[in-house]
Amino acid sequence: MKHLINTFWAAALLVAFSLSASAQGNQTANLDLGTIPPYNMQVTYDKTSHLIFPSAIRYVDLGSEYLTASKAEDAENVLRVKASVKGFEEETNFSVITDDGLFYSFNVQYSSFPGSLSYELQTMQKALDRAGGNGILFEELGKTAPSLAGLILKTIYKNNKRIVKHIASGSFGVQFSLRGIYIHNGRYYFHTQLENCTNVPFNIDYMSFKVVDKKTARRTAAQEIPLVPLRTYKPLAEVQGKATDQNVFLLDQFTIADDKLLLIEIFEKNGGRHQTLEIENSELVKATLIREMHLKF
Repeated sequence: MKHLINTFWAAALLVAFSLSASAQGNQTANLDLGTIPPYNMQVTYDKTSHLIFPSAIRYVDLGSEYLTASKAEDAENVLRVKASVKGFEEETNFSVITDDGLFYSFNVQYSSFPGSLSYELQTMQKALDRAGGNGILFEELGKTAPSLAGLILKTIYKNNKRIVKHIASGSFGVQFSLRGIYIHNGRYYFHTQLENCTNVPFNIDYMSFKVVDKKTARRTAAQEIPLVPLRTYKPLAEVQGKATDQNVFLLDQFTIADDKLLLIEIFEKNGGRHQTLEIENSELVKATLIREMHLKF
């Protein structure tokens, strides 16, 4: 009887060990399925390598002190990388997260004569079919992946539909108009257009979004509540003479009281042809659902 009991416990332990090993094996296999293949690159001490990303750089982590890296001045999507130690022999790495929610991993080796010093990541992504393959979620975008937010901004811009037809401001040969308000996952998308009917270029200085009291909208800034866009489809730029340009802005969801207005203002650099759009709460609550649009992935 004692021999049978010992045999039973030995068999039970063997089964438990097998199940544990199998579970660990499955966990390893599942983790392998989520592996992000790294890019391989070479760096050197006397020259700087540049990486051009499709979107602004949000985060950089260097694997060792063998590397030094920084964003290029006035270029949010360009990373400069070089060796901080001559002739290091061990392989190191670094990682980058960009504003469009993509994660990039790089394995780095030292070379006195790197094969290349400049890399364009968007081209490499298309070649490897990596686009959208590793989405990162950012707090300010909530449940919306940055890649999806970027796609929505692009789709609104490309479709260029005029849904709102009665909100505009015009003077001095310049007309500023609101073409549409969209909503998705608790975020607004404002589609605007600037038409320059003059021969004088309109150089955009900045745009502002703010909530003000209706009665004091033109007299004081004391009650202003500024709203900062989370994303913009493209940088603000100059609108040439006899030309039209548009843009799309992503903001947090909000509503306003009946005695308030949302002002969208565009200011001309070194000029006085500023324009202002006045939007009431009744327009905000009629925002078009993004699910009604055809998004092309």
